Amino acid sequence: MHDFRSQTCAELNKSNVGQTVRLSGWVHRVRDHGGVLFIDLRDHYGMTQVLCDPDSPVFSEVEKLRSEWCVRIDGEVKLRGDGLENPKIPTGDIEVYIRDLEVLGAAEELPLMVFGDQEYPEETRLKYRYLDLRREKLQDNMILRSNVVASIRKRMWNDGFNEFQTPIITASSPEGARDFLVPSCLHPGKFYALPQAPQQFKQLIMVSGFDKYFQIAPCFRDEDPRADRSPTDFYQLDIEMSFVTQQDVFDTVEPVLKGVFEEFGGGRPVDTEWPQISYRDASLWYGSDKPDLRNPIKMQVVSDHFRDSGFAIFAKLLEQDGTEIRAIPAPTGGSRKFCDRMNAFAQKEGLPGMGYIFWREGADGMEAAGPLAKNIGPERTEAIRQQLDLGVGDAAFFLAGKPKVFEAIAGRARDAIGQELGLTDMNRFAFAWIVDFPIYERDGETGKVDFEHNPFSMPQGGLEALSGDPLEVFGYQYDLSCNGYELLSGAIRNHRPEIMFKAFEIAGYSEDEVRARFGGLVNAFAYGAPPHGGCAAGIDRIVMLLADEANIREVIMFPMNQRAEDLMMNAPSDPTNEQLRELHLRVVPDQ
Repeated sequence: MHDFRSQTCAELNKSNVGQTVRLSGWVHRVRDHGGVLFIDLRDHYGMTQVLCDPDSPVFSEVEKLRSEWCVRIDGEVKLRGDGLENPKIPTGDIEVYIRDLEVLGAAEELPLMVFGDQEYPEETRLKYRYLDLRREKLQDNMILRSNVVASIRKRMWNDGFNEFQTPIITASSPEGARDFLVPSCLHPGKFYALPQAPQQFKQLIMVSGFDKYFQIAPCFRDEDPRADRSPTDFYQLDIEMSFVTQQDVFDTVEPVLKGVFEEFGGGRPVDTEWPQISYRDASLWYGSDKPDLRNPIKMQVVSDHFRDSGFAIFAKLLEQDGTEIRAIPAPTGGSRKFCDRMNAFAQKEGLPGMGYIFWREGADGMEAAGPLAKNIGPERTEAIRQQLDLGVGDAAFFLAGKPKVFEAIAGRARDAIGQELGLTDMNRFAFAWIVDFPIYERDGETGKVDFEHNPFSMPQGGLEALSGDPLEVFGYQYDLSCNGYELLSGAIRNHRPEIMFKAFEIAGYSEDEVRARFGGLVNAFAYGAPPHGGCAAGIDRIVMLLADEANIREVIMFPMNQRAEDLMMNAPSDPTNEQLRELHLRVVPDQ
């Protein structure tokens, strides 16, 4: 017999009755039923009930066992008694009578219990992550992650892609977040960087003549954590292709991700239509460039109905350049109680409140109610109702000002309204491509034109487009959103040096500065670079959605905490004096 097990804790069934078996695993829980000790023995694969009565030669040793001790048992498989079967587990028809026991690893008093559904502070869970990971839910999440990655790889290989690895130690390159710098002992005073993404390398792979590249790539960014973002490192499905258009990228990616979500989504339907929505429309309709299309609410501009109206606050605001009024329709939200709740939501978001109108049955038919309705009069409220296609029992909420200031809050209000009114279909995956990102924006204070989005995207219209108003230049850049999360970002690359230099010149960067900062890429483009494009999809975020988790740390094996600390390994830590001397570094304490 094997030293540790003849079967796993998920394999035994009626066919094994009468056999002597050997199992190894962890003591999940111990129950004493009238002197007979019942133990749920757990391993990675499942659970088997084992028991020991006073006649067993190891009864006294079994009495000492506690939760999470790692043990090996030998015993005889027997049928459970009538009515005592457990249909919830594969081994529920049998139990094993312990005849021999070996403690493989005793456990001290536990800082958190594996058995049960007790909630523990995140700091405790991360400090003792190896115990937290023994829980069934996290075991399932990590296996899901492994299976998702395997499925993605298979789908990419089947589509003719080759997987290549790019460097982990490289040069610092501005990607929108802070780099992790790595000091060099061989080159005192100089630093490498951990790559924020393999962006430049995958483009160089295309210049090298390879046609289809992918990689499950580790990326490193020293940035603030969020519920849907790891603060230090993450993995992405990195893709690049030569001789492709934007639509070619979409046509390649959609079957891969659709297949993964169908395979691992637990039966939740995946929308077959993935609409392409311009960045400006997404911001207008949804208040976000990663809209949740499970919510059918679309915001609309209603400025004309308030211009020169009796509602002085909005009327005066509209006299300022760049301001507008937007309405959030709220079908079935037409009650003062609901409107008051949404006002309270707006106040929590830092606003004085949200104006609203709701429609109800009146003495002479439908009537509009609420402070705004009284101020602007029946003709304007009726025009608003017709524009928003609302009726009795419905409401509308209003936000005003410069869109860049209130758009995000409007988007969160739309989400809250959709969920509170039950309009959002929580049981499906709804995807949308966000396209036509503006390349430039003007700073409201300085008036300077700078990049708003990816500066390496090919401008729509090429060099000619850069000769007009820069604020009207769009890039071949795109994101893919799903259920309110950004899953993927990509672009058709600007592979023409003359177009690249002109694009950066508009934002105030000289050719010399571009060559100094991106010399490797610029030099390569001088030697016959093909048109190319690609994208990167976040593995952690994909698994988070599939696992129906709200926090990305639930699908990462060893995540950092909210302060980007590894409590288990005590990182970051202070370097030794010897390490600093070798690197010719000195730590300057905070003043």
